[in-house]
Amino acid sequence: MQLEVREGDIAAVEADAIANAANDRLWMGAGVAGALKRAGGEEIEREAVAKGPIPLGTAVATTAGRLAARYVIHGAVMGQDLRTDADLVRRTTRACLALADELGCASLALPAFGTGVGGFPLEECARIMVEEARRFEATALERVIFAVFGAEARAVFEAAVTQS
Repeated sequence: MQLEVREGDIAAVEADAIANAANDRLWMGAGVAGALKRAGGEEIEREAVAKGPIPLGTAVATTAGRLAARYVIHGAVMGQDLRTDADLVRRTTRACLALADELGCASLALPAFGTGVGGFPLEECARIMVEEARRFEATALERVIFAVFGAEARAVFEAAVTQS
């Protein structure tokens, strides 16, 4: 599987599916969720909330509204306390990869799970997410794009991809 790193607005990435760093209730507030909702439309959140709540570490898919993607995959990487940990980052990454593959997606854009409001360390996030992408045995998924915000995040994810 091809791994790429892109810096910028995840809502602008062209991929079959874009992952949202969601809470277990699937409300879309700030950060990645807010960017996806602003660019794609309120219908993404309405559809997501109707499928929630979901267990932490799992994922559900919705349509993508006005986004270039076909799906938004909402990975519940945090609860209502907006905190996460290594196990949740790992399980949520795996759940998003599996759901994208099951949906027949060739490409998936993933944010740096939990590093915004979740306060999870960027280096550990990159290591875990890249490990999970490398381990994943896909049938349809060919390309994973780590769509991250800021030069520091780009450099950290590029280093993780290069080292793995």
